[in-house]
Amino acid sequence: MQIFSNNIGTTERIIRIVGGLLITSLAFWGPANPWFFLGLIPVMTGLVSWCPLYQLFGFSTRKHKQIMKM
Repeated sequence: MQIFSNNIGTTERIIRIVGGLLITSLAFWGPANPWFFLGLIPVMTGLVSWCPLYQLFGFSTRKHKQIMKM
């Protein structure tokens, strides 16, 4: 088992990146506070396809390819 194996599926990656960018965009058009930095967390985990909390709890939304045995 790899230490940093991908554990986020494609659909969730897209949701994390878009949602994180929306939260981060609050810095430019919303109230001036540092909470927009929380949007960087889903953006980064979406970009690298790895979530440390998923790794900690042994959870994955990534579909694994099955190897056909003959």
